[in-house]
Amino acid sequence: MSAFTQDTDTLGANLLSIALIGPEESRRRDLAVAISGPQATVSREFRYYPELDDVPKLFDEGYNVIIIDLDSNPEQALDLVEHICSSNSSVTVMVYSGRSDSEMLVRCMRAGAREFLTAPFSQNTIAEALIRASVRRPTSAPKKKTLGRLLVFTGAKGGSGVTTIASNFAVSLANESGQSTLLIDLDLPLGAAALDLGITAPFSALDALQNVNRLDSNFFARLLTKHSSGLSVLSAPDKYASVTVPDESLEKLLTVARQDFDYVVIDAGSSMGSTFTLLVDAASSVYLVTQVGISELRNSNRLISQFFASRTTKLQVILNRFTPRSLVIDEDSITKALTVPPAWKIPSDYPVVRQAQNSATPFALGDSAIADVVRQMARTACGLPAAQEKKKRFGIFG
Repeated sequence: MSAFTQDTDTLGANLLSIALIGPEESRRRDLAVAISGPQATVSREFRYYPELDDVPKLFDEGYNVIIIDLDSNPEQALDLVEHICSSNSSVTVMVYSGRSDSEMLVRCMRAGAREFLTAPFSQNTIAEALIRASVRRPTSAPKKKTLGRLLVFTGAKGGSGVTTIASNFAVSLANESGQSTLLIDLDLPLGAAALDLGITAPFSALDALQNVNRLDSNFFARLLTKHSSGLSVLSAPDKYASVTVPDESLEKLLTVARQDFDYVVIDAGSSMGSTFTLLVDAASSVYLVTQVGISELRNSNRLISQFFASRTTKLQVILNRFTPRSLVIDEDSITKALTVPPAWKIPSDYPVVRQAQNSATPFALGDSAIADVVRQMARTACGLPAAQEKKKRFGIFG
């Protein structure tokens, strides 16, 4: 048992929540490994230095310890240390570096840092630093603000029906939960959620992503469009625009959205861009929409192997346009191809979907076999029991 475990057991302290801030990934990961133990957890890793205006949001997360990389940008790191320490005395701030520099150590301590950690990181040294942080921790920790749940929809192939399902799910979730619900169309640059919902949106996700320095609750609220169901929508841009989304911009957008809404539904389309891993990491649940075809199942298998090998608990596979009587591939083979059991079967009903699209009215607001399944998906997502069915419908496996 380490010194840290022994001491914190004696003190009866609770688990320390730690945030690591460091653009240099290998050094940040080395530190995370050295921290690992039963009395402390790395709650979040930031791959960039947050802006000073975003520091209050760090406090909302309730971190006990914030550890900042000094080497990637020493002056920016010192500004961040000083700003955090001057704004909140209950958080212990530490810095880490690949070199020992006495002059820089003095500057860090003057800025308010409590510990100066030097690579290579020793678990005993880290443990002792965390013991001191635990002793300094206030007896009543600040209440952590709960972020809204993030629910991501993506597809195994273009045309799988991601937007149709995501937008109707979001409408159902707003109705069934009775809580604030937001749909963000990140199927950039050609997302069509606004078209499916029959709304005209003057602003888009692109406006949010290109103005992250201004992005707070007030600015964000002005970008949203309200659907008649009560659902708020941040649509894709109305005109084609080439889009490159930096991780820090997307992360800022997700944070602001989850601070303001109980549920945030993402239409991620079927193009797995560089930001998809970030979405998967942040999501409470990821819904992979596919169909029963060789190419769709093959793509699903590849996506599951790549992104969900260690995240199967947050994955729900949806078999869209499911027609059991005309299956060429039997259900055992489908499960084998996917490597995980499908969670939902949405029946094929072209007339209902076509009518909904032509009238720009979500089918979730009507009465159909498809609406029943999507409604049950929404009820499950918000912890409600299944609605009583008028007759047997397709739905969750079991």
